[in-house]
Amino acid sequence: MNLPLPAYLLPLLTLFPPDLHHRLFLVGGTVRDLLLGESAQDIDLVAAVTAGQLERLGFRRVQPTSAAPIFFRFHDPLGKIEVTTIDSPAELESDLRRRDVTVNAMALSLAGDLIDPLNGRGALQERALIPCSAESLVTDPVRIFRLFRFEAAGWRMSSGAVDLIREREWREGLGRIPVERFSGELLKALASADPARFFRKMIEFGVGREFLPELFRMATIPAGPLVHHPEGDLLTHSLQVLERLCTVTDDVVGRFCALFHDLGKLESPPEQYPRHHGHDEAGFRMAGAFCDRLTLPGALKTALRWVNRLHTTVNLWEELRVGTQVRVAEQAVRAGVAGLLPLVAAADKGEGGPLPGWEEAVRIVGLSTVALGIDPRLFSALPVDGIIPLHSTQRPAFIHQKRVELFRRLPSEKKEVQ
Repeated sequence: MNLPLPAYLLPLLTLFPPDLHHRLFLVGGTVRDLLLGESAQDIDLVAAVTAGQLERLGFRRVQPTSAAPIFFRFHDPLGKIEVTTIDSPAELESDLRRRDVTVNAMALSLAGDLIDPLNGRGALQERALIPCSAESLVTDPVRIFRLFRFEAAGWRMSSGAVDLIREREWREGLGRIPVERFSGELLKALASADPARFFRKMIEFGVGREFLPELFRMATIPAGPLVHHPEGDLLTHSLQVLERLCTVTDDVVGRFCALFHDLGKLESPPEQYPRHHGHDEAGFRMAGAFCDRLTLPGALKTALRWVNRLHTTVNLWEELRVGTQVRVAEQAVRAGVAGLLPLVAAADKGEGGPLPGWEEAVRIVGLSTVALGIDPRLFSALPVDGIIPLHSTQRPAFIHQKRVELFRRLPSEKKEVQ
């Protein structure tokens, strides 16, 4: 079947001589997305050409420790182009059959020829996840998490895929997967339409305890007193918070923090159940090691620490003194969570919207000392005009007080929800 390239991929034709177009094949998610009418984020090719030819065309060779060499090139506006090689076009079908699911086992030559040995196009119409072979999961067990991630994006596993997951053969290889590969799937799942489904599938099939034991422990811990948490266990509560947050933001950092905002409850002594005194500070302490173990970016670690520490206080926002409100806003701004913290807190409570006065408090925290009306001579190194400057240790408290005074003077309508 002949299928013309969409307009956004036409620059590919200029990167390779025309006589090679029949030996270069778009593969995997690139073809799947093309057939769905979506633009691919990355472009993957299989090429029946030599390494020397690719290098002469500007591709850089990278040799992974446990895989065949890969050739990279960045092209504006196409983005990253990744190429693996085969000896001849006759090997392409075997390459496709070794992939994970049939919708990812199609190829399209740059000349427009669609190669679909496993009827991936039929599965695409059904949004069905059908394994390419009985060995699909044994070959690379991380594909299980990829299946769960696709489920979170609205796809559904076939009965054959479910049967393969329930088998035990692949499980020995799971412990050899680098944790960053699991974390990569986790972060992609959080960007999906229904990320809670990814984690529910982990629980349903008992997969991933090696990487995320906290998720499985949540199911055994009460979320809190039933009067406040009729949902019962911490896992159910955390997934509900995640689902609520997903209705207002697609930010991955915020969604990650929503799921693990009560991380500290995992450390509560069982004799205290169903209460979790001090879980906010416990979560603040635990978040660093938790994120480091999962090799997550520093921004997620910082956000999770401060969301754990501050979310219970923010839940009491309207009961706080003005000085405490400003202090919480200061901490949130410094941690970079001023935008997501009130969203997580609202999702945690399951009610309410923006916090009255929060935006104004954040705005005031961002003001310069001049805008706060502070005499610059107070921050000079030496006395000026008889004014004794503040010691460096006194300055933070002085600035905080000025912020409190300004926030307190605001008209009440300024503190209403905007």
